[in-house]
Amino acid sequence: MRLFSLLLLTATPTLAASPQEVTEHYADLALATYEDSLTTATALQQAVAALTASPSDATLQAARDAWKAARVPYQQSEAFRFGNPIVDDWEGRVNSWPLDEGLIDYVRTDYGNEENQLATLNVIATPKFTLSGTEIDASAIIPDLIAKTLHEADGIEANVASGYHAIEFLLWGQDLNGTEPGAGNRPATDFAIGEACTNGNCDRRAAYLQAATDLLVADLTEMVDNWDADGPARAAVTADPQAGVLAALTGMGSLSYGELAGERIKLGLMLNDPEEEHDCFSDNTHNSHFYDGVGIRNVYLGTYTRLDGTDLQGPSLSELVAAANPAVDSQLTTELDASVAALQAVKDAGDAGRTFDTLIAPGNAEGETLIMAAVDALVTQTASIDRAVTALGLSKVEFEGSDSLDSPGAVFQ
Repeated sequence: MRLFSLLLLTATPTLAASPQEVTEHYADLALATYEDSLTTATALQQAVAALTASPSDATLQAARDAWKAARVPYQQSEAFRFGNPIVDDWEGRVNSWPLDEGLIDYVRTDYGNEENQLATLNVIATPKFTLSGTEIDASAIIPDLIAKTLHEADGIEANVASGYHAIEFLLWGQDLNGTEPGAGNRPATDFAIGEACTNGNCDRRAAYLQAATDLLVADLTEMVDNWDADGPARAAVTADPQAGVLAALTGMGSLSYGELAGERIKLGLMLNDPEEEHDCFSDNTHNSHFYDGVGIRNVYLGTYTRLDGTDLQGPSLSELVAAANPAVDSQLTTELDASVAALQAVKDAGDAGRTFDTLIAPGNAEGETLIMAAVDALVTQTASIDRAVTALGLSKVEFEGSDSLDSPGAVFQ
């Protein structure tokens, strides 16, 4: 009898990961991704300090390089949006776009927005101004002024005063090249003190850049704490594993469909408008889109490659779906690889000088082919993400939609 029991035990197949294990590892992935985002933002903070202390072409380039490096882990973190309210409520402080950059600094003379009176405020040149009938003293440019007064001032989303894109604008300046090659070309002397200063108010420009970078580090520190051992974001996805699994799949589908395929990629192509480009000052958009795609795949496969090259792996959504419906898992895994490959093609073009803003130019057939291949791959995989929700017996979810896609807000059948 004992022998029979032993044979039964050894013949039992390995069980798939449990929802509890998957959500705990999902939280570990989020923590690691935000930790790396914080690490690279801290390096950016140091590079900005070096630039403002000693402006030169070299220190400006180092700060720009640090900004681009900081985008790599952060973009992968965006797959933790949409399904997690704590992240959604916070995200607007760090990655809002597009922005009316004239709120912050000088812009070309024909720049403006009839719907936003603050679009050309230029707070760097305006130490005192009126906002909603209240006199604002902006003589000291500090993080609190940016976060509590300027960001989304008057309730207008285009009044983006903080986060990666405000910093990007200050490092590159406006990109005035339209759909022709070339990014923003702000001179290092815009941060010089004294007679070497160009475009005025260099001390205030340096103060704004430093304050915005300090604020970014503080915001990312907050999000790391949210996913730490006792953090509320971790607790929210692990307390109810089924809800946590649904949150993870919702984040994947919404980023894939309405946000990335629609708002960030297809809309710019439809309008042939570089102002709809995600990293429009630096022409880094091809990289940001690629790492968004990688982040979606990370969440499904339960993997993340850290800055030091360490591969973080663990119980995954893929394992759960494979146990419920192997065909759906196989199809979704294949489609995730296909979307990353399509985004890689756009990235390769950008790395070779054919950046996103040039690819969306009217009449650029090659650009349209590359971009639509990425859009189609993202839309296709979203349908399989919806099938994964069904395979797991979870409640139907409506992914974030986009007016630039055929079925905004669609729930795939």
